[in-house]
Amino acid sequence: MADKDKKVKKKKAKEDAPAEEAPAAAAPAATGGSDRQSSRGSRKAKRTGSNVFSMFSQKQVAEFKEAFQLMDHDKDGIIGKNDLRATFDSLGRLASEKELDEMVGEASGPINFTQLLTLFANRMSGGSDEDDVVINAFKTFDDEGKIDSERLRHALMTWGDKFSADEVDEAYDQMDIDDKGFIDTAKLISMLTASAEEEEGGEAA
Repeated sequence: MADKDKKVKKKKAKEDAPAEEAPAAAAPAATGGSDRQSSRGSRKAKRTGSNVFSMFSQKQVAEFKEAFQLMDHDKDGIIGKNDLRATFDSLGRLASEKELDEMVGEASGPINFTQLLTLFANRMSGGSDEDDVVINAFKTFDDEGKIDSERLRHALMTWGDKFSADEVDEAYDQMDIDDKGFIDTAKLISMLTASAEEEEGGEAA
């Protein structure tokens, strides 16, 4: 009988032991789970943050980076009002305080590289009509209704999808350039927007 009691006690002790250990074993599992959740959450956050990069090719991102570094005159990793002013100065165009404030105000926070890409992505995803983009691009070179063809040539061969000298010459053959090397801004814009409409019309037909 004594042996039977001992066996019952041992059996009971074994049954009790896992129950006592269970909370301790459960605790690491719970923390492991929360670690997994938090790491999953952080991975998700990173993916969401980098979505803007997936909208551009590696080449485009590299070109934006190059442009960003050129615009970031004080090299602090942020494009501020003074950086924009210096950029416009280097292009030979004076920008008003209002224009600069509006540009800086377009961003939801300090304009670092990711923020700049986000601004471009927003514009490209239907924020602006393509014609508006063309018009605004050429208006940055406009000086009292005329564009300096040499300045424009330099920009076309230096920034973005760079043009070759032959490509610029070919484009310039289509434009009205006066004896002093100036292009009529209004004529250029109407020519470019009209040709875009014709292409669209051709595709539709």
